[in-house]
Amino acid sequence: MLDPDKALEQIAGFRRIPDTEICPVTESLNRVLAEEVLSTLESPPFDKAAMDGYAVNNSDERESYKIVETIAAGDTASRPINPGECGKIMTGAMMPPGADKVIRVEYTEELDGQMHVTQPEPYGNVIKQGENLKKGEKVLTPRVIRPQDIGVLASLGLTEVTVAKAPLIGVITTGSEIREPGEELEPGQIYNSNGNQLCAQLKATGCGFKYFGIAPDEPERLGQVIEKGLTECDILLLSGGVSMGSYDFVPGMLRDKGVEIFFHKLAIKPGKPTLFGRRGQCFVFGLPGNPVSTFVIFEVMVKTLVYGLMGIDWKPRTAPGRTMEDFKRRETIRAEYLPVVFDAGEIHLMSYHGSSHLNALSETNALIRVDRGVDRIEKGTILHARFI
Repeated sequence: MLDPDKALEQIAGFRRIPDTEICPVTESLNRVLAEEVLSTLESPPFDKAAMDGYAVNNSDERESYKIVETIAAGDTASRPINPGECGKIMTGAMMPPGADKVIRVEYTEELDGQMHVTQPEPYGNVIKQGENLKKGEKVLTPRVIRPQDIGVLASLGLTEVTVAKAPLIGVITTGSEIREPGEELEPGQIYNSNGNQLCAQLKATGCGFKYFGIAPDEPERLGQVIEKGLTECDILLLSGGVSMGSYDFVPGMLRDKGVEIFFHKLAIKPGKPTLFGRRGQCFVFGLPGNPVSTFVIFEVMVKTLVYGLMGIDWKPRTAPGRTMEDFKRRETIRAEYLPVVFDAGEIHLMSYHGSSHLNALSETNALIRVDRGVDRIEKGTILHARFI
């Protein structure tokens, strides 16, 4: 069994400079930004009021000021502010010439065209031109584009962005006992959770994917579907049929199809039978059939390749937390990933019955890793939770 960290090193070694394409900013969520974005302007582009109030000159301290005009956001002042004068100004509006401070409206009273100060204003309440961003300054580096990144791109006036061309990823579920949701189940049959789950995980990466359906445990039919996936896709994901059973045809079939197997079997739980290989430009993962195994190996292994082919060294989002329960295990030759609930710095171990216990994933929000050789985690241990 290969150490999972060694396996990840192998997978990460296939990172490459991707082909790129232009994508509308409004459609770029979860795509991979392919190049640095530099600011095309200063932010803000002018001195602007940080709150509603009255624009005055900071050196002109008085108890009362004459209101000479009202300046709404999007308007410009018609004249400078002179001593003894102020402009009524709204949040976001451009400061008038001669004014460099806003007295917030809560600290004033307005009567007969005059603004009277009711308590001292300790702050300037002005956002200076270029305070947030200078023209030419680096704004974004290559990354998975998040909603806030789209906001930043839009704030620069950009309508398009250069993204990595996403790999096309094929999904095949194997097993004669598998049926699609909505079909009638016969005795001994189960519904296809893996195919739907993998497609959802791929959608969250912003990748294109192609679902090839269920391939039965019949060598001829399985071989046809695998050949189609190898020919059409950049990455092919198969779930089931990779272990040591009499009907686990996937490893032999992949070899027959010319796939070079880099590893088969990992010192990881769940996911021991995991296979990884390549034929030509198509990479292949053979994932275990149990649904938690499939989910975990995708998160821990497959994502590294998916994002590596789009040019970035992807890292999961993690946070340190303190375990709130003891944990013991008998077998320690494999690293183990456990579904947990992370809440306010606390890691709660939940009821979990193993790799077939799919609904445990929906009841949790993170994974913790128990390293090889570790047979016990005591309450209060600090671990890093990996969010899912």
